[in-house]
Order: sequence, then structure tokens, then C-alpha cells
Amino acid sequence: MILAPPVAHRSLRLERLAADLVVAGGGLAGTCCALAAARAGLRVILVHDRPVLGGNSSSEVRLWVLGATSHMGNNNRWAREGGVVDELLLENQFRNPEGNPLIWDTILLEKVRAETRLTLLLNTAVHEVDKADADTIRAVRAFCSQNSTAYELGAPLFVDATGDGLVGFLAGAAFRLGAESRAEFGEPYAPAMPTRDLLGHSIYFYSKDAGRPVRFVPPSFALRDIAQVPRYRDFNAAEHGCRLWWIEYGGVRDTVHDTEEIKWELWKVVYGVWDYIKNSGRFPEAENLTLEWVGTIPGKRESRRFEGDYLLVQQDIIEQRRHPDAVSAGGWAIDLHPPEGVFSPQPGCQQWHAKGIYQIPYRCLYSRNITNLFLAGRLISASHIAFGSTRVMATCAHSAQAVGVAAAICRRDGVRPRDVLASARMADLQQRLLRVGQFIPNVPLRAPTDLALQARIHASSVLRLDALPAGSERLRLTESWASLLPVPPGPAPVVEYKVDVARDTELIAELRVSGKACNHTPDRTLATLRLPLKAGRAQTIPLRFAAGFEQACYAFYCPAANDAVAVHLSDRRLTGVLAVTQKFNAAVSRFPRQEPPPGSGIEAFEFWLPQRRPLGKNLACRITPPLAAFEPSNLTNGFARPTNQPNAWVSAFDDPAPTLTLEWPTPVLLERIELGFDTDFDHPLETVLLLNPETVSPFCVPGVQAYNENGQLLGEIRDNHQSVAAIQLVTAAEITRLTLRLTPPAGGAPVALLRLSCFGPEAA
Repeated sequence: MILAPPVAHRSLRLERLAADLVVAGGGLAGTCCALAAARAGLRVILVHDRPVLGGNSSSEVRLWVLGATSHMGNNNRWAREGGVVDELLLENQFRNPEGNPLIWDTILLEKVRAETRLTLLLNTAVHEVDKADADTIRAVRAFCSQNSTAYELGAPLFVDATGDGLVGFLAGAAFRLGAESRAEFGEPYAPAMPTRDLLGHSIYFYSKDAGRPVRFVPPSFALRDIAQVPRYRDFNAAEHGCRLWWIEYGGVRDTVHDTEEIKWELWKVVYGVWDYIKNSGRFPEAENLTLEWVGTIPGKRESRRFEGDYLLVQQDIIEQRRHPDAVSAGGWAIDLHPPEGVFSPQPGCQQWHAKGIYQIPYRCLYSRNITNLFLAGRLISASHIAFGSTRVMATCAHSAQAVGVAAAICRRDGVRPRDVLASARMADLQQRLLRVGQFIPNVPLRAPTDLALQARIHASSVLRLDALPAGSERLRLTESWASLLPVPPGPAPVVEYKVDVARDTELIAELRVSGKACNHTPDRTLATLRLPLKAGRAQTIPLRFAAGFEQACYAFYCPAANDAVAVHLSDRRLTGVLAVTQKFNAAVSRFPRQEPPPGSGIEAFEFWLPQRRPLGKNLACRITPPLAAFEPSNLTNGFARPTNQPNAWVSAFDDPAPTLTLEWPTPVLLERIELGFDTDFDHPLETVLLLNPETVSPFCVPGVQAYNENGQLLGEIRDNHQSVAAIQLVTAAEITRLTLRLTPPAGGAPVALLRLSCFGPEAA
């Protein structure tokens, strides 16, 4: 028993904690940053003011995680973010293909709790910054309402991943709010004059079928006149959750300090929408529906953006500019919303895409005036226009994990964030990121200690793609389609399609490529054919184009729309080969061609999109000469996903026991084998609402066994569903030959491997 006599004053319990790095904000960016830093060897404190991790992706808000893949609605093929965020998304696919946001919470919490160097403080809000001098943070102070404890968190390095930039704001870091003028950075799409207009907040709701009629009596604060929402006719009884992302408000207000008032306005709208659905009489199908969940905090889009040594601008995105300090990638559209949100008569957003993905430089990821402060998440150094693309969660998380690894380099060398720009450190940062699966466009992995670079690599077989045999399905060409094929320099291979023709007709076919080798926007037409066809089934039509290719690239063999023609489909799927159609994805665009406003500095082009599985089969065809793009030499070329070529070793379809053998002229000391697998980087892996068709990618190798020259098992990988996995030997082994036996994917795709690296004790 404790007796506490009255006193004049009491203080909160105070805990002082020290670490190498303090990460403020446990949204997806802060979580990935903290995980990357802890795995790189730092002692990390992750402090978050909510009860679960994930920010806008958590069960408290329930927005799907998206990035460069853009729902497969743009031309960014194989563009899903890599590294930690990819690991989390694949784990969610494996455990949670139904998209339950509560399960997503547990995955994030489990991953963080598993890191022994990482201290997690939930329900703990940072409220004060203590500075060692004008440019340096010494500690942050925070309070947890759940345990009535005050914390002082000290470290030499800090990361602001709070969204609103609370740490940077309190520390005096330079920031921006609102939209820059067109003249400031020469951004054609920017407004003529600067404005305070922002993107607003959103709150979502979920409904469910109760199995019996359910009535709804709205609360007194619910919106009574649904016509105040100009797009109210777009509401229906079927859509809920973040499909209603356009229930947005707050862009004309202070999105930091007015958040509580904005929340009430959003609640007013949400409950008014449900009243309309339940009680207007226009939705009889809603009779048995009830509200299952309404968000209690708004998902924020925009507030402060902090200044680094470089501000990303529109031209970086549209022109896909290259940066020597590139550490991340983006690819979401420049996606700006009317500041009035749901009350605006304008469309809920304007999305303008680039022709491919773009680099994000490291200089955007630290404060220009607070010397030990990193920036992560939506608050990184970008103009308002560029922010329209960089703000989405997968992009934020991808850049944030670069911050975590950069912090480890800072601690190792005793330097500040800006000092990582030195060429040797920057190369080290890029290579360390690439080793753990980060995707940095046009930057190859070149680890000088990689023993695989010294080995001769042999394969039990190599795919020579000469045919995708026809199955039982047909596809009528109501839209134009294309086979996206990896071709070598030289004359265009002949591609023969098998078709059924309903009536005499003429089929137009084109050969297209992208103006940039690593893009997948077919904006250059090399040749056109006009093929007269007679009515009949199972005809073979050869596409012989009098054209060729200057370099290895992806070619689009395009049979044009013709509803009299049905092309045969193949059941065979493989790494780095797709069928795409000239169409649009309603989640991303309303038109199959992007036509931006004149003078906007944004390019017009067509969308050529694959279908989601279980659809998305290849067009059956024969290819002469066969495509030889799947050699084992691809395993050490530095690129671990398809870009301008598949960058994969792929076994022959009929290889019963695919193996790789590495031979060295003299013995090497091996301790670690790192492998990159095809987890279908074209698939977005949205975390909620959109169901995943599989729990494991159909191209992913589930198992690998490693043997030395004596047939001794050195180690193995079992039940793999990740993009990156490693075999860590218990003790280093001296070998001259390494044999890898790979288990074929369960779905029948040939074995494919995207990367193979071997390291000795010092480099492992």
C-alpha cells in the first residue's frame, strides 16, 4: 500500500534515454528509417505519438500504401519500391492477402519489436527540443499519456518523420508552406503567384452487411444537405474506405493548427454521406448495411516542407533528371487536389505522370541549417509541385530507409548528414542500400568485395525465348495490345501471333520503343505494317518489321485495336515479359492518353498497362530468332529487377533441376551468399481493399540450397517469399566451387534469379 500525503507540487516521472539516432514519427517513413538504421548497427529510439505504427497506412486511418507503381495505372513497369518497405509489403501479401488493416498493424509492430537495437515509444508525443547550439539538436522531450512519463531523448543525430515537421519547426529549421510561384523555380505547372493553398486531410469509413435491416439515425453534427458536396452523386453503397480518398477538407485552412476543426468537418461529411446512403431512398441495396468503422484521426496530406541543400522541382520529375547523390526513386503522378477538397466543384485531383520513374537525391533528406537533422516522409525538401509526387507513402518510406543507412555512415565516421555527400561516402551509401534491395534508378550495385564477380558462373540451362505457346483463351482486340519483349541491338526479331478472324479485315501493327531505354512508354514508332486478313480460325500472322534497335531495350510489338480479330493467349508466364494494352486505369486516369494543359511543362503520351492477375496473360507467339536476354551473366550486372532488359537469369522451361555453379581459379573464403528474387516488382501490393491474387509471387523461387565442391550443404533458404534473402554460413568456408540448387516456383514459371553476390568474412 502507498500513502501519498499532500504536497505543494509533484513532477512527472522522467526517463533519460540515449541512442545513436532518435527518429520522431512512426508513420511508414519513420518505421522504415528506424528499421534500416537499427539493422545497420545503430542504437535507435523510435518515438511515435499514436498507439500503432504506420501513420496513414495504419488501422487508425487505413490508406493503402502506394508509390511509383500507381495501381499499375501508369507506364512505370517493375517500379515497386525496394528494401525495407518492399519487405513489409511482401510480408503483408503473404500473411494478409485480404488487406485487413489490423494485420498490417501487427506486421509493422512485429518487425520493429524484433530489432534488439531499437527502442519503441508509442503514445509518446515530442513537444520540446533542446539545442546544444543554434544549429545542433541535443535532445528532444516527449510525454506519454499512457504511463504518465516524461522522456528526454538524447542522440548525436535526429530524424524528423513527424509529417508536420514538429522537430524541425521547434529546432528552427527552414521550411515552406503553400505553393511556390512559377517564377521561383521555373516550374511551368506552378501558379503564377505564390499561394497558401494546401492539400487537405481525409477521414474514411467502412461498412458491412449485418444480415438484416439496419436503420441509421445520424448524429446532430452530420451534414444534412448532401448537395453541399458537388460530387455527391458519385457516392454509392458499394465503395468505402480509401476508395473515397476524395472525402477531403482543410486545404484552405492551417493544416497543422486547425487539424481538430478539420476533423470535425470531415466527421460531419462522413456521417452526412452515410445518412444520404441509408436514408435518401436512392440505395435500397444499403438496407442491411451498417457502419463498421469511422476514422478518429484524419489522414494528413500536406503541411510544412523543409529545406535541404536541394529542393526537388517539377523538372526533376518530368525530365527524369539524374543526380550523383541519388538514393531513392519516385514515380507517383504530380497529384494535386483542389484546396476546398470535397466542397470543390472541381475534380478531386489532377494527376500528371512522367514517362518513367525519377531519382530522389540525398540532398533533399537533411536540413540545410540544422546540422544534425535528417528529413523523412512527406516533409522532405521539395517544391509544392514536386511534393505532389513525393508525398505518397511508399515513396516516403523508400527515401526514409536511405536516411537510416546514411545515419549509420555518419556515426561510423563521426560526421554530420551533409558530409555524406563526399564522393566515397556517397558511393558507400548507394552500395549499402543496393545490397539490401533499395532501388536507385540507373545506379548499379558494384560491390568490389563481391566474390561472384571473380567467378565463372554456369547454369544448368538458359531460357532462349522462342515461343509462348497458345492456351485455350482468346482475347478480342477491342483495344490495342502489345507484347513487351526484351530485344538485343540489331534487326527486329519476327514475332508471329496466332489469331482468329471473324471477318475479312485489315490489321494494323506497329513496332514501338521508348525514347529512353529504361522507360516503358512506347513514344517512338519505328515501323508500321498493314496486314490483310481473311476470315478464319487459328491463323498465324508474322510481324516482320523493316526496322532495328540501336541498343538493348524493350520493344512493343503492337497489334492495333480491331474487334474482328482475337489473339490467342498463352498460359506461360515468366520474368521480364508482359502483355500491355493501350487503355486507362480508372483509379489513376479517365483517359487512355495523358493530355496535359498547354504550357504546363508536362508531356502528352499514351498509357500502356498490364492487367492484374489472375488476368494479364501473355499473347501467344513465336519469336525468330529466339530472345537471348536471360543469361547467368545478368546476375552480376548490378541491376536486380527488369529495366531496359530483364536483368535475370531464367532457366529453360523444361529444366527439371535448375542449378547455378560458380567456380574460382583459386580458393576463396565464403561466409555469406546474397540473392535477389523476382517478387513481381510490377505489382503494387496495396495494403488494404484491393485483394492480392496470391500470397507469394508466381515468379519467386521458394528455396535455395548451397553446396561446396565436395557436395557438402553449406546452408539453405526455405519458404522464401521475399525479394532479398541470404545464406549466412555458420563459419566461413574455403571453397573453389559453389553450387546453388533452386526450387521452381509453385505456379509453373521457370526459375528466375535477379542477383547473386558472395562475400567473405570482412565484407559480410
